[in-house]
Amino acid sequence: QVQLVESGGGLVQAGGSLRLSCAVSRSLFGLNTMGWYRQALGKQRELVALIISGGSTNYADSVKGRVTISRDNAENTVYLQMNNLKPEDTAVYYCAATYGASLYWGRGTQVTVSS
Repeated sequence: QVQLVESGGGLVQAGGSLRLSCAVSRSLFGLNTMGWYRQALGKQRELVALIISGGSTNYADSVKGRVTISRDNAENTVYLQMNNLKPEDTAVYYCAATYGASLYWGRGTQVTVSS
């Protein structure tokens, strides 16, 4: 079982930055992948960024160059640094992790970008 708790969301003006955090209830070692997803109102949940156990990363085209996913193994925390935010980045952001054959989700944190 893995618990994930997101924090760091909020209201920011376009062009601003936010850093989201995902606190994980166990060591990051052993987790196959960790990722950030988002779901805007009326839209499907979509992948924002992924980090694989070996350290490689993947980003959605819509956020490439503006977003960085990273992890702190000592703190059991995964981060999402978001810069140059746009109104279309407004969504609930979810942390997710795969452990064995299971996928775990956090409850999400709201990010609102005003124009």
